[in-house]
Amino acid sequence: MAIAPWRTGKVIKIETQNSNTRRFFIQVPELERFDFKPGQFVTLDLPIHEKPNKRWRSYSIASWPDGTNVFELSIVLLDDGAGTNYLFNEISEGSEITLRGPVGVFTLPDVLEKDLFLICTGTGIAPFRSMVHHIIKQNIPHKKMHLIFGCRKFGDALYANELKELMRLDPDFYYYTAYSREEPGNYDHLVRIGYVHQVYEEICSANMQMAPGPEAGLVPNPAAFYLCGWRGMIDEAKKRITDLGYDRKSIHSEIYG
Repeated sequence: MAIAPWRTGKVIKIETQNSNTRRFFIQVPELERFDFKPGQFVTLDLPIHEKPNKRWRSYSIASWPDGTNVFELSIVLLDDGAGTNYLFNEISEGSEITLRGPVGVFTLPDVLEKDLFLICTGTGIAPFRSMVHHIIKQNIPHKKMHLIFGCRKFGDALYANELKELMRLDPDFYYYTAYSREEPGNYDHLVRIGYVHQVYEEICSANMQMAPGPEAGLVPNPAAFYLCGWRGMIDEAKKRITDLGYDRKSIHSEIYG
């Protein structure tokens, strides 16, 4: 596959999501359409170092293919991050930015034959927001989709209202949030206090099925797992998912940070 050329993008809008996260809407004027597959990313070339490979920063596309030449990135400010500090402090609406993409293979198959578990932390929500919107808006046949978003505090749940609205539109889509630094309380059944792992383990354990044959026993329901976020979460999830009886081939991951 040919490498996409570097292009000039124009930042047409910036929105604050929470205290340390912003949405950047970028237009690619030279293209009529910016086509990509949900789950892919773009690489930005930022003027923060003389060496090219130290200037490049990659971010998953948070929007979905809509036939326009505009896409969205959701970016969290890192205290020691040269790239994010440049984006937050030097980039404003109207700024131009050099980019390349779309790139990446963290994408869904064309035919969705299994239940999907989309498990994320932080801005790892970005590729899954793209995937879920695309599937629902394009009426792509699918099994159950479980989006499980791990956050620290209530205000960290990016895109919460729109994801809740997608649940109303699609009865086979479930959006869970797990908060690690909130106090226990009387919350909705889709809100958990703790970590993402307890959520998918509970769902998978409740949906075991009996295997046929002389050595019949309970086996996991067919599922595909997509993990995006912090390395610690991903490493632990891989172990827990295989402990549930799933093959490692059913697990796909992309590390953030």
